[in-house]
Parts: sequence; C-alpha cells; structure tokens
Amino acid sequence: MFAVPPRPVVPPVPDGASSHGPGRVRVLECLAPWLCISAARPVGSVGSGAARHNQQEGQQEQQQQQEQHPGEPPAGWLRDTRTTPPDRSRRPHSAPAPITATMVKTFQAYLPSCHRTYSCIHCRAHLANHDELISKSFQGSQGRAYLFNSVVNVGCGPAEERVLLTGLHAVADIYCECCKTTLGWKYEHAFESSQKYKEGKYIIELAHMIKDNGWD
Repeated sequence: MFAVPPRPVVPPVPDGASSHGPGRVRVLECLAPWLCISAARPVGSVGSGAARHNQQEGQQEQQQQQEQHPGEPPAGWLRDTRTTPPDRSRRPHSAPAPITATMVKTFQAYLPSCHRTYSCIHCRAHLANHDELISKSFQGSQGRAYLFNSVVNVGCGPAEERVLLTGLHAVADIYCECCKTTLGWKYEHAFESSQKYKEGKYIIELAHMIKDNGWD
C-alpha cells in the first residue's frame, strides 16, 4: 500500500506577482509530489480492506437468499411485478355454476272408456281394467286387496323375500307413477309349487283404488 504524504503547504503568491512568473513555478514544484503519488495510487487503495469485506458479505447474503428462495432474483435486482391477466372464461369461486332442474315428463296410459276400470284414489290415474282382475280374496297391510294379471301407470321397486300368509315369496313393492303412492306389491317368485300362479301378478290394496266408467 502506498503511503500518502501530507498535503504540501503552498506559499502565498505575493501581490502583484504575475500568474506566469516564478511564483506559479514554485507552486507547481510544491504540488508535484502529491500529484504524482495521487496519479500512481490505484483506485480503492485507501480503505480497500473494508470495501472488500463489505463486498464479500454482500455476496454471501445473495448466495443465502438464492438457497432459501431458488428461482428468485438476488436482492437489488429489478423484479417483474406484472401479473397474469385473469382468465375471463372461468367463473369465480364465489359464483358457482347454477344447477338447472330438469323436469321429467311422465307418460300416463289411459284405458278404454268403454270398460270398467280401477283408478288411483289419490290422483285418478288409471291402474287396471276390470277384465284383468283374478281374485278379490287377498289381504294387504291396509285391508282387502285385489290380484290383477296386468296393470298400467305402475312402477316397481327392487325384489326382496318376504314371508306372507301363503308362505315365502320374492316380492317387489309397486307404486303409482303419477303420485308415487305405494299401492301394493308384485309377485316375482313363489317358492311353493301351489303358489306358482301368482308369479308376475300384481296386488293392489282396495284402500288405494276407486272404480271408474260404467259401474252403475
């Protein structure tokens, strides 16, 4: 490291002396050592140890920041603060898509008006023709019930095994397709040979039926 000499003392120029005379030459001779040393001294030589120490600390901080937050620019760099424009095609989370309820239309069957028929007492939908009646000597959970060979406007549920008055049967509940009222059951399978005639037949309780068309 170069030693910095003390600043030289420039003697005052006497009054009336010319700026190009001996006085100016004497001033330049006094300043010559200082100017030569200043020109020869490298930049940053004074206090260069502290500058290098600060630079090393800054580099270490940048390395630590990159290790903790990979992919981010070092401190002091300009960051791109622009955001991606929102996607207008997506709905916000606070406004979910509305649910549209679809009404299912039920097609109702109508029996000929010239025949005596049985209808649902709750919605007056046709259920069976009197000509399809097999027996009136059955008993349901709400009283008397009729056995029919075929019915209309009736839905059928899953089959299950039940012990009835006449033995073990596999039956399925039936309901009105228009008002969804449970009307009785359907015989899916009879385990006893004497009850095989009931398979595929329908029981409708009298409490859910009303007579229509020409019963007078």
